[in-house]
Amino acid sequence: MDCTHPSVLLFSIFLLLVPSKISSQICQRNCGKETLKYPFGSGPGCGDPRFQAHVTCSEQKLTFTSHTGSYPVTSIDYSNQLIHISDPTMSTCSCTVPSKGFGLNWDAPFTFSDSTIFALVDCSTNSSSICQSNGYDDGSNSKLLCDQGTPICSLLYSCRPISTINLPISTCCVYTPVNLGPSFEMDLQKLQCPSYTGFYNFNDQQTDPEKWNYGIALKYKFSTTNDYPASCAACERSYGVCGYNLAFNSFICNCPNGINTTTDCFFASSYNNAFKYGVAWLIYPVAWSLCWEASWLKEFGHSFLVFFCGRCVHMQPIACMSITFKWKRVNLIPL
Repeated sequence: MDCTHPSVLLFSIFLLLVPSKISSQICQRNCGKETLKYPFGSGPGCGDPRFQAHVTCSEQKLTFTSHTGSYPVTSIDYSNQLIHISDPTMSTCSCTVPSKGFGLNWDAPFTFSDSTIFALVDCSTNSSSICQSNGYDDGSNSKLLCDQGTPICSLLYSCRPISTINLPISTCCVYTPVNLGPSFEMDLQKLQCPSYTGFYNFNDQQTDPEKWNYGIALKYKFSTTNDYPASCAACERSYGVCGYNLAFNSFICNCPNGINTTTDCFFASSYNNAFKYGVAWLIYPVAWSLCWEASWLKEFGHSFLVFFCGRCVHMQPIACMSITFKWKRVNLIPL
């Protein structure tokens, strides 16, 4: 076939101008009732790749995962860069349960918030390491890991589930996250404490443990300098969602029309409108030309691979305007 034939030229132009377009925005703005913003994302390719392995959205539920287990995310405080999680095995003022402990992955972009307070419950008073060293195993006994001089233990032990079993106050140990050591690990078996509790806010009810906000508050950082990425800010101003290229982990902006860009969605929106109102008209002349081409090819006794719509092979060119294009090999019989 002559490559300079009008149908070939029109078809080439058509393929060049048709954008690679996704039907809808892949990166979602919500996971259940929780709003998703950078650095968190709704799935692979969304948000910051460093956070994807630790905070995931599945079945509209946001979950934080570490080597000690998976924990529901209860809220995210974007203004203070805090994520709040709950541990189903954690004791509260409502009930006491055996706990598995908690720890952060060494490579996780999170640290414990200063507002988080942990209390170990029902610990062994004879051999527990929490009252023998500072927890760093450096031979120094200058600082006790366990702080029993706080009223938190007496308040916790006034809760009905604990008070009914008459645990001595000496079995409670309160400490701040810094005492977990460099590994951010709470090994309850090693500490010889069967349960723990944690809270991050007294909720203006310091003397009423039933009103405290139980859970764990984790601090996150955008980078070593903790600066919000300028490219992401520009993307969000254009109603896009910040994401990354799965192959190279490079930044992309996922736009409402499904197009990914490396800048923002203003260009993508203009591009999409241009295609919709300025390029789509080419479909009809290209379709007509291709159908005419099929008629023209019938004069030859060869097998050609042509781009056509079903009814065109029956020499009804007008039908092409509303039929989906398909690839098919057509054997043309000479007249």
